[in-house]
Parts: sequence; C-alpha cells; structure tokens
Amino acid sequence: MRLLSLFLASSFLVAGFSQAANAKDQLTIYTYDSFTADWGPGPQVKKNFEEICDCELNWVAAADGAGLLNRLKLEGKNTQADIVLGLDNNLLAEARDSKLFVKSNADLSNIKLPEGFSDEYFVPYDYSYFAVIYDSEKMKNPPRSLQELVDDVDGEKIVLQDPRTSTPGLGMLLWMKAVYGENAEKAWEKLNKRVLTVTPGWSESYGLFTKGEVPMVLSYTTSPAYHIIAEGSERYKAIPFDEGHYLQVEVAGVTTKGSENPLSAKFMDFMTGPGFQDVIPETNWMLPAGKTSKPLNAGFDKLITPEKALILPSEEIARNRKLWTDEWLSAASQ
Repeated sequence: MRLLSLFLASSFLVAGFSQAANAKDQLTIYTYDSFTADWGPGPQVKKNFEEICDCELNWVAAADGAGLLNRLKLEGKNTQADIVLGLDNNLLAEARDSKLFVKSNADLSNIKLPEGFSDEYFVPYDYSYFAVIYDSEKMKNPPRSLQELVDDVDGEKIVLQDPRTSTPGLGMLLWMKAVYGENAEKAWEKLNKRVLTVTPGWSESYGLFTKGEVPMVLSYTTSPAYHIIAEGSERYKAIPFDEGHYLQVEVAGVTTKGSENPLSAKFMDFMTGPGFQDVIPETNWMLPAGKTSKPLNAGFDKLITPEKALILPSEEIARNRKLWTDEWLSAASQ
C-alpha cells in the first residue's frame, strides 16, 4: 500500500509538472462581436500575435463597441479584461474618467490619422467616417446632404443603431449634434419619420439592409469596399453629404488589471504594425491607423473621401452624452 501510495503521488506530481510546462501565458481582450467573427480580423490577429508571443490570446466579445465600456464599468476591478479593443474617440474622456485604464506608454510613431491623435491612455488601430449607405438599384436619387435626409419626411426609409449600445449609433447622435447644435432634437423629430427601425448594434441593421428590407443604412464610408472587393459589386454606395462626415477613430486601452500582465504592452506595440494593420482593411473594412507592409487594395480607391471631417471633443461628449441621448429618446417618442 505504501509503495502504491508513493507511486500514485509521484505520478500526480509528474502530471502536475507536465501541465505547468505546457501552460502558456494568457492575454484576455474584450472587443465587439464582429471583430471576433470568423470573417472578422480577430482570428488572423490572434494567429499573428501568438506566433510572436508564445502565449494564448483570448477574445471576449460584446454586442458592439459602446457596450464594452458599459460592461467594463459594471465589472469594475473584477474584470477579466487585460485590454479593451473597440472603444472610439467619442468615448475617450468617459473611459479615462472611469479610472479603469492605465497610460499606454506605447510607441505611436507608426500612427497616422487625418485629424491627428494625442492621448496618453489609448492607441488607435483604425478609422473611417460615418456615412449613409444606399442601394443604388433601389434608389436613383438619394439625399445629398444630412439636411435633405432630415427634411424629406416622406422619403424612403433608413435603419439606424441605438446610441446607447452602438458606436455607429452614438456616431449618428454626434453627427446630428455637430450639424444642428441646439436644434438637434427638432431635427431628430423629422428624421425619425424616415426610420424603419433602430437596432442594438451595427450587424443587425446592416443585415436588414443587405437583405433588401430597407434601401438606406447608417454605416461607414469604407463599407462599400467589402462589396467591391469581396463581391465584385458596386451596388452599395456611400453618399457624400454636403455638411461633412463625422470621423470615428477606434482605439484600444490597457485596463488596471491588464497593467500587471507584460503581454498587454507587447500587444499594444504589435497593434500599430503590419501583423495587425495588414489584417484590418479587408476584414474590419476600416482604414488602417498604423503601418502596413503593402498598399491597400485598389477597391479602396473607389470610395468617397469626405472633404470635411466633423468631430466633437470627447470631454464635451462625456458631459452631454446623457442629455443628447435623452433628446433623441424624446424625439423618438413623438
């Protein structure tokens, strides 16, 4: 019995050492669901990073970018996230004020954005402009300005996203505020007469659009690139609006919990280079914010380039986000 016990104990000890030897360091990143989808950048980014880190990268998906900050706030210091990837420039002040992120200390020399970027906590990884995408086979004369979209209350329908849960939805809220200012609520009352439905996130609304249930959808100036490159079709087009287009810059930040994980800093530096940036254009269908190893596909040359970029300070957004959301809700109830 004693020999058997000794044998079993030694077997368990060897097994324990074997498991410990095989275990890899872990990095947990919260992001939005389309990023981690099979057709999104997540799988290839994971593969590329794991090849250089000898670690395991774990994605945890939320419904949409705006939901990431809400989730992190609910979890607080108990979060499992080392990094949150998928916030944007509109949420920077609110994210900093949460005290749940640390300064990145990342090298931003590879970062190039149309309006520049400066933030100690967050690192940009892609960008685009919000746009109304229309089906050119169903609409021959789409609105050419935000004002025309708003004022034609009997015009064809559009599908939008909820600004409380969706980063494009929040982007539309800010686009309206940037153009209409104090008159935004009245403009919303008009525009809502054209809204077929409001979805929680981008995926649901774009799905309705491509299924032919609505001829217009809020998306990005870069969205048609997917149809051009992947489908060989120029059917879906972004409308250049006279007032300009609201700029979105997507960012990632290291959490206070993640600051204790050496892999966090390694990933943030990796994110600005070709191993990450080469994946973005034809999977996330946004423009790369960092260094790529090759030029973009020629399909991107067919996209509109807004002449005017609209953007509001994130501090102003943090102070007024609830008020502006309440204006939208009030207008929607009319």
